[in-house]
Amino acid sequence: MKTIVTGGAGFIGSHLVELLLEKGHSVLVLDNFITGRPENLAHLKNNQNLKLIQLDVSEFDKIKGYFKNIDWVFHLAALADIVPSVEEPLKYLKNNINSTVSVLEASRQAGIKKFIYAASSTCYGIAKTFPTPETAPLKPEYPYAFTKYLGEQIALHWNQVYKLPVVSLRSFNVYGPRSRTSGTYGAVFGVFLAQKLAGKPFTVVGDGSQTRDFTFVKDVVRAFLAAAESEISGEIFNVGSGSTYSVNRIVELLGGPVVHIPKRLGEPDCTFGDISKIKRMTGWQPTISLGEGIKILLDNIDYWKKAPVWTPESIAKATQEWFKVFGTE
Repeated sequence: MKTIVTGGAGFIGSHLVELLLEKGHSVLVLDNFITGRPENLAHLKNNQNLKLIQLDVSEFDKIKGYFKNIDWVFHLAALADIVPSVEEPLKYLKNNINSTVSVLEASRQAGIKKFIYAASSTCYGIAKTFPTPETAPLKPEYPYAFTKYLGEQIALHWNQVYKLPVVSLRSFNVYGPRSRTSGTYGAVFGVFLAQKLAGKPFTVVGDGSQTRDFTFVKDVVRAFLAAAESEISGEIFNVGSGSTYSVNRIVELLGGPVVHIPKRLGEPDCTFGDISKIKRMTGWQPTISLGEGIKILLDNIDYWKKAPVWTPESIAKATQEWFKVFGTE
């Protein structure tokens, strides 16, 4: 297949590009490198089936020509940090919504065969049911989550009105090699691995008993491929690990000292996706355990050598706006 991956130089996107090339597909990556890194695709640069274009996918007139004769479009391009979205909501709305509409319309006009939208489990907010099914109430708690939810609704609207073959995947707490090393205080694994390399204590939010559905990136991109290969359209799927793990368990597996920082209101105590629907309808299922995934991370830990090393003080500064908005216990 001829495919486009927006945000293909990012964390999840680069793994998806790798998988598509392994399967013999051609891949055109569209990325503005705000969060993506060309280095994430450097090991693939000699593959003749890969082409990388630097541009902003929200600019419809600049991207539409690239969609001619494309079969599958995977839309992963987005601003992804949770904490700074509270501080800069306009930036997130403008970037994430405009890019989604632009890519959808370019796909519609080109008559592509499948559009896969990278949604987020953050749309559930503070869920009440575990494991959380796709039918659970949606209550995004911060602008990043809201923009990803709106993007999903827009994609499904294009499916409803224009019959564009859309599938939306709500991924849970994705981790693995090449997760982001820059930007404002973010994903737990990137923070912890940089701290481990620097010999600093892990900054555990609250008491560390909160659990997350940590899902290995290789499993996630296989779900994207399974959705593209299927005849399914107009559906939403959770993509998770099939379990949930405490932050304390992560610290135990990584090994190292701990310092505790204030709990953030507005964040769930548990994320745990019900993945029975995607397993039933596509045959996909996760294969990499948490222990295996962390071993792979540790084997590739040098990737985080240049990552910022967060301390309780720098995290407090980066999350000031969060606590202004959500308050403290």
